[in-house]
Amino acid sequence: MFYVYLLFLKNSHLYTGTTKDLKRRIAEHSLGKVASTKNWRPLRLIHYEAYLLEEDAMRREKYLKTTYGKRDIRRQLSSLLKLLKLT
Repeated sequence: MFYVYLLFLKNSHLYTGTTKDLKRRIAEHSLGKVASTKNWRPLRLIHYEAYLLEEDAMRREKYLKTTYGKRDIRRQLSSLLKLLKLT
C-alpha cells in the first residue's frame, strides 16, 4: 500500500506527503527528522488515503499540492480545520 497523508502543523498550515510506511513516516515527522516540518511541531495526522499503486498515490499528492487540490481538501475537511484552528 502507498499512502497520501496530510499533517496539520503548529502554524496552521497543511503538509502533504506520500509514503509506503505511514507509521514510520509520521514518527519521523514527530521526532523532527524531516527538514520541512521539524520547526513546525507539534503536528497532527488529520487525513490519509491508501492506494495500491505508487503512481496513483503520487498523482493524488501532486493534485493536492495544486491550488484546486488544496481548495478541495480544505473544503472536504472544513469542519475539522475550523475546530483545530480554534483550539
